[in-house]
Amino acid sequence: MSSQVIRWGMIGCGAVTEVKSGPAYQKTDAFELYGVTRRDKALAIEYAARHQIPHVYPDADALINCPHIDAVYIATPPDSHLALALKVADAGKPCCIEKPLAPTYQESLQINNAFADKGLAVFVAYYRRSLPRFNHVKALLDAQAIGDVRHISWHLNKAPNPLDLSGQYNWRTDKNIAPGGYFDDLASHGLDLFGFLFGEYEKVSGMATNQQGLYGAFDAITACWQHKKGVTGSGSWNFGGFSRFDDVIVYGSNGEIRFSVFDERPITVTNDKGVQQHDIANPQNIQLYHVQNMAESLLKGHTHPSTAHSATHTSWVMQQILTP
Repeated sequence: MSSQVIRWGMIGCGAVTEVKSGPAYQKTDAFELYGVTRRDKALAIEYAARHQIPHVYPDADALINCPHIDAVYIATPPDSHLALALKVADAGKPCCIEKPLAPTYQESLQINNAFADKGLAVFVAYYRRSLPRFNHVKALLDAQAIGDVRHISWHLNKAPNPLDLSGQYNWRTDKNIAPGGYFDDLASHGLDLFGFLFGEYEKVSGMATNQQGLYGAFDAITACWQHKKGVTGSGSWNFGGFSRFDDVIVYGSNGEIRFSVFDERPITVTNDKGVQQHDIANPQNIQLYHVQNMAESLLKGHTHPSTAHSATHTSWVMQQILTP
């Protein structure tokens, strides 16, 4: 794209767009958040007024096909991503889609192919690939701060939240929208990040069950895998435990790196030099660098770290884990 200002339309104005993503588009010089839409028009009007967005559209079709909209951000639950993305591709516009790209690998592949066939850019909001803290982890690995990487382990444990215990509807635990429940929403971030840090996966297997019976989706998942470069990995995600912790350990031939996928605690490196801690804060709007990298890609042709191609590979990994 050659335009100096790209006008974005946003479909969906849920919680993720309030601080994490919406303001990031407004803070990126080459972008303008031109209009929004959501199923409840009154809430869309309220959102637009609160965030000083000039236009509200009656529905997704009107926004996608508006000649003043140059690109579309799909910020809706994953079961709607395929239908909306295909409409954006048909309209010939670049797109950014919230993660996971789609509930299944097959749908993710359809999205990727639809944009690839038209030579259109499509980004996916796996924004950890753009965050400085994880780029620092990558720099440490590339500099062989712990030698050759042998294995990565991730354990994420969370207690059920009040909504889970209430029995009220939550799309994040609706197995028809998110078969893996919170695994789809949360573990996808880390598994995608590991693809960025260690390269594509080659072999993946897993086991999933529902231990609590609070909702239809899985709530306890374990997996093991191997990356194409030979690094092995293992993971455990449980959403019915007692304490909350999020711990990643990268084991190398000459040391270890420990960090968290979600918690903003220091990155710890242990090697023959001792123990070093690296404190790197996230931006207030956590998708800021992801969105700024989208501008660099669209206007200057720079490679973006999170595309439909990489996100489709992550969808394949997730499906391998959840499928017996």
